[in-house]
Amino acid sequence: MAAALIGGAALGAGFGELLRAVIEASKTAAMFRDALEELQSTLSSIEPVTRDINSFNKVFDKEHEIKRLKQIIDKGQKLVRKCSKIQRCNFFMKTCYTYKLQRLNKSLERFCQIDMQTQQMRDIKEILFDVREIDKEVRRFSSKVGSGSENGMFSRVAVVGSFKVPEPPGKVVGFDAPLKELKMKLFKDGISVIVVSAPGGSGKTTLVKELCRDEEVEEAFNPELILHKLLQLKDHRVPEFQSEEDALNHLEQNFRKMAINPILLILDDVWPGSETLVDKLKFTLPDYKILVTSRFDLPRFDFTYPLKPLNDNDAMTLFHYSAFRENGNRYIPYDLVNKVMKSCKGLPLALEVVGRSLCGQPVAIWQSHAKQRSKGLSIFHSSGELLAHLQSSLDAMDNKVGIKDCYLDLCSFPEDHRIPAVALIDMWMEQYKLDEDDDAIVNLHELSSRNLVNLVVMRKDASEADGYYNNHFIMQHDLLRELAIYQCSLDPIEKRKRLILELNNNKFPNWWLEEKQQPVGARLLSIFTDETFSFNWGNSIQAPEVEVLVLNFRTKNYTLPVFMEKMDKLKVLIVMNTGIYPAELSNFLLLSSLSNLKRIRLEKVSIPSLFMSSLHLKNLRKMSLVMCNIGQAFKNGTNKMSDIFPNLLEIDIDYCDDLVELTDGLCDLVQLMELSITNCHKLCALPEGIGNLLNLKVLRLASCTELITLPKTIGSLSELNILDISDCLSIINLPVEIGELQSLRKLYMRGCSSCNLPPTITKLHHLKDVICDEETAYQWDYFKSHLINLRITVHEEDINLNWLQTCL
Repeated sequence: MAAALIGGAALGAGFGELLRAVIEASKTAAMFRDALEELQSTLSSIEPVTRDINSFNKVFDKEHEIKRLKQIIDKGQKLVRKCSKIQRCNFFMKTCYTYKLQRLNKSLERFCQIDMQTQQMRDIKEILFDVREIDKEVRRFSSKVGSGSENGMFSRVAVVGSFKVPEPPGKVVGFDAPLKELKMKLFKDGISVIVVSAPGGSGKTTLVKELCRDEEVEEAFNPELILHKLLQLKDHRVPEFQSEEDALNHLEQNFRKMAINPILLILDDVWPGSETLVDKLKFTLPDYKILVTSRFDLPRFDFTYPLKPLNDNDAMTLFHYSAFRENGNRYIPYDLVNKVMKSCKGLPLALEVVGRSLCGQPVAIWQSHAKQRSKGLSIFHSSGELLAHLQSSLDAMDNKVGIKDCYLDLCSFPEDHRIPAVALIDMWMEQYKLDEDDDAIVNLHELSSRNLVNLVVMRKDASEADGYYNNHFIMQHDLLRELAIYQCSLDPIEKRKRLILELNNNKFPNWWLEEKQQPVGARLLSIFTDETFSFNWGNSIQAPEVEVLVLNFRTKNYTLPVFMEKMDKLKVLIVMNTGIYPAELSNFLLLSSLSNLKRIRLEKVSIPSLFMSSLHLKNLRKMSLVMCNIGQAFKNGTNKMSDIFPNLLEIDIDYCDDLVELTDGLCDLVQLMELSITNCHKLCALPEGIGNLLNLKVLRLASCTELITLPKTIGSLSELNILDISDCLSIINLPVEIGELQSLRKLYMRGCSSCNLPPTITKLHHLKDVICDEETAYQWDYFKSHLINLRITVHEEDINLNWLQTCL
């Protein structure tokens, strides 16, 4: 190594001496000035590159490759010194040495153009070979571990440990906070794998490039000795190994050869199924980290950074750079620029693509773009680049049964709206014939792991294990929702599986207004209207195949559309008022014509009496009433509720503030299996007839803060498995009859510290779980000796308010 350093120093010194000699000679040997200046230009051009190459050659023990260059430089020094001594009048010597100087210059050029380029090609091939060996071995692991993905486990590999990372193209904004947090985690001991997760086009790869160019990261990972080569993995053939362990050993050996300096392995655009592969790449090397970018959530690793969309200020900076950087028309009105910018929803790729497309365009083109967006024309109609980038996330779902359909269904709900998970469960249970609610929630978790939605759990507790998902909501990036709408609109109207109609401001699609309207074949129909809507529905649309109807509106009064009467196949009806106050709902009797209706969800509406003489929903299985005015709904009438809802199995009432008491009429529903009345703060009493619900398995009364007691007849609920009285603050004593609930296996009593337990609870021999607060747990400890199988879990409050940041 010492000899290499000496040789390198000799080359550097000799090169510098030659250059200085040429400069001095050009001042004194006037007859050779042209040749010397040409030689000086050549030396000045190649000196920086030669110095860098010499540095690398010292490390890789390849200094013999510049031996000829040193010989040229040594001869050049002698030649220039001789030229300085030749007399001005000696024309024969001038001609001879001018020729020699020209030959020296050509020798340097030849070395650079032939020798150095040949060496460079060889070096590149060696680098490609080494990295491809790593690449092939990684691919081999992928096949051994089992990817199942057409795109492979991940699309690119970068090993940071030999050339400088290339600068990200274009403007980089909005990454100060992400870079700070990622740097902190990168240098933290005990963290070996860091994941940057976000939807496609969010700037994950750009962020990682910026991280690698950070001064502290460069110093730690020595960027002068960094190999950074991105390879498309899917085009390489995988070598055969005797076993997965054999492949792993080959790969680790390659890494150990590079481990003279710290190594940062970057796996860019990781796809599902690769978690085990990444685990196997966690070699026990000093200063070795793995940085992963993915469109998917990979929660099993040490740290995941969810990259969020840009705020308006950063979005405007990036958009302005893309739209006005080259001969842009800077006289575009700010309001127009702002309007177009906001349509990109903070997605960096969209901001860049749309900005470039409008760069240099006249005001009329900008206005046309904004007008198209205001009319609802998708951004994907005018941007194939953006569509192609996000489309790959959808293409990857083709081999996942039902996942893509579930994603496309999300566009049935309003923009910037929290979608209740239970509403989606209702849709999917009937539309895709799922067996359990859990099957639907698994699909939501799958979509969340792919960063296509943000699954928000507002309050985490053990009730999720019982299939209770009222605290689960979905948030979706606006562009991802728009992508779903665009995908749904590709087929002709009459052949679409989903028909999404946004009729705000009384704007109707052309086909709607046609005199002879053709029936549509959609199985899902979603309609959006606002307070300006004044159209008389009539039989304005023929949709006989619809199984799921979602009515989104924002108005004080809403009439159920008459055309619903002919939806003979309708199974799920969701009525959602996005306004502030409950809307008066009329034409309710129309529901009687829907003979196949199985699930109905009403949100923020005022419901008339359910005891209307002609109301009959013989196949309804589930009814959900959320934030509704239902004071009139359960008042006793002439008809029995069992006649109106002969097959109703589940009632879910949540946040209905005007509910004071339930009438005995509800207790006619002897077939009812699940009754959930939660967050109804004015409810003060349950009917004594509740004991008639002999098939009831689940009774939830959580957060009914004014509920004073449970009726004594509760002991008759012989099939009751789950009882939840969490946060029923006014219940002081449980009735002694609770000991008769011989099927009870789980009891929720969070926030019930003032509630006294009767001695009869010792009869609850099948009770397995009690979830309660610490004070209540002390009471249960007294009886635990009588209930040997009982498990007491002290609940810790876990309320998630992070979703508020998304809404603000």
